[in-house]
Amino acid sequence: MSEIDSQPFPKAPLIGAGLLVGVTILFAAGPRLGYLPPIQTATTERAAHHVTVVETRDLRFTDRTDGALVIDDTTRGTVAAVLPHGTNNGFIRGVLRGMARDRLLRGIGKTPPFRLTLFSDGALTLFDPSTGRNVELGSFGPTNKQSFADLLLTHRPVASKEAVLGKVDL
Repeated sequence: MSEIDSQPFPKAPLIGAGLLVGVTILFAAGPRLGYLPPIQTATTERAAHHVTVVETRDLRFTDRTDGALVIDDTTRGTVAAVLPHGTNNGFIRGVLRGMARDRLLRGIGKTPPFRLTLFSDGALTLFDPSTGRNVELGSFGPTNKQSFADLLLTHRPVASKEAVLGKVDL
């Protein structure tokens, strides 16, 4: 038996590791147990600052056999946009791919629409009412945010488009 095997492990590192694990658990559970303030999210910040909804559209996204992306406005019963195959719609498809995966895991089909919402503070979100998932589109940069903002503006007169773009803060 070597000299190292015969000596007990020092207690100080074990106590330190135990304290570290305990403090980590307390910090993680603190907001839920009421010991720490709740984590601020974009939704809670909007509610606290009384941000209002400027415009919302319920949209269904469908791939056509020719590769185009058809975007239906389910509230108005009209086609909001058709993005031909090969156009710069990769960000829209990427966001939808993630949300579709979430639906697939929960056994939800493609039929329920998504809700695209523009807020008075310029925030733009894509919400899936069937899963509760919300994507803050502004966090992906102004160009990507604009690709979704354009879907809100397709049925507006040109004069109103500039007014809303000023509010969107792109």
